[in-house]
Amino acid sequence: MKEVIQLCDKKFRVMIPAEKIDEAVSSVANRINADYADKETPIFLGILNGSFMFMSDLIKKIEFNNELSFVKLASYDGDHSTGEVKTLIGLNNSLRGRHIIIVEDIVETGESISYMVRDLAKYEPASVEVCTLFFKPACYRKEFPIKYRAMEIGNEFIVGYGLDYNQLGRSLKDIYVVTE
Repeated sequence: MKEVIQLCDKKFRVMIPAEKIDEAVSSVANRINADYADKETPIFLGILNGSFMFMSDLIKKIEFNNELSFVKLASYDGDHSTGEVKTLIGLNNSLRGRHIIIVEDIVETGESISYMVRDLAKYEPASVEVCTLFFKPACYRKEFPIKYRAMEIGNEFIVGYGLDYNQLGRSLKDIYVVTE
C-alpha cells in the first residue's frame, strides 16, 4: 500500500486500510443476514459506479438467496455534489412486493438516497432499506433512516474501494483522504 498517492491535482493519504474495510463489511453483512434470513429472495440494488466493490464483497458474505440489480445515478462534479440527481441507467426488475436493500458506497447529504426511495415507491415494494459503506452523519439532510452503516466518517473527501476523484482511484483497495 502506498501511503500517499496523487490523483489529478490532489494528494491523498491512507485513512482506512483494506483490513478495516473488510471487518466493517463483515459486520454489516452479519446484521443483514440476521434481518433477512426469513425473507423471500430480497433484491440488492447497487448504485453505480461507486458501490461495485462494496456490493461485490458484501454479497459474498450474504447467506440467503437474493437477486442483484444496479442503477446508475449522477450527482457529483469532481469533488463536490451538484445537488441534482440524474438517472443514467434505470431499473428493469419486477419490484412489487419485494424487499429491496439499496447498496451505496457513501451517503452524504442523502440526495441520491432520497431520490431512489421516492422512485422505488412507485413499484410498491414490501420494504426498502439502505446499506452504505460510509455514512457522513454531519452532512446528512434527509429523514429516511440509513439502517445499515458499515462505517461513519466525518466530512472528509475520500477515494478508493469504488469511490473516485474525477473517475480515478476506484480500484484502490484502501481508503485515502485528501491532504490538500
